[in-house]
Amino acid sequence: MLILTRKIGESIWINDEIEIIISEVKGDQVKIGINAPRTIEILRGELRTEVSDANTEALSSELPNIKKF
Repeated sequence: MLILTRKIGESIWINDEIEIIISEVKGDQVKIGINAPRTIEILRGELRTEVSDANTEALSSELPNIKKF
């Protein structure tokens, strides 16, 4: 993991396609802006976990039906 220190208005680039900009810092919250191509999916960490958990649950509920075939 790379950890960087940035100030408001400064940015971080990933390859030549994704720019992450620090827009505001209030207490323990940081607002960031992300400039990326529309083809790149961007999800908050908690949403990614929820989607992964839902997919796992759906698969495990389908396993008994699949074993019948």
